[in-house]
Amino acid sequence: MSRPDTSRAAGGQAGHRRGGSKPELRVNPIACQAHGLCIELLPELIRADPWGYPVIRPGPVPAELLPLARRAVTDCPTLALLLTGER
Repeated sequence: MSRPDTSRAAGGQAGHRRGGSKPELRVNPIACQAHGLCIELLPELIRADPWGYPVIRPGPVPAELLPLARRAVTDCPTLALLLTGER
C-alpha cells in the first residue's frame, strides 16, 4: 500500500514550503463570481479582465500592501481570493 504524496504545499506547488516563501495572492477561478470587491480594495495588484474577473499581478505582495491584501482576502464574498506563503 503506497502512502499519499505529502510533498505538495497549499496551492499545488511541489517543493514550496508555506513558511519559507513570500506572500502571494491567488484566485480560485471556480469559486470567483466577479463581484469586483478585490479589484476595488487592491487596484495596485488586481485588475479586471473584460468580463470583470480579477487578474492578479504575479509575484509577491509588497510588505506595504499586505494589510490591504489581507482585507481583500477576508472580504471576498465567495472566499475565492487566497494569500499563500504567509507565515
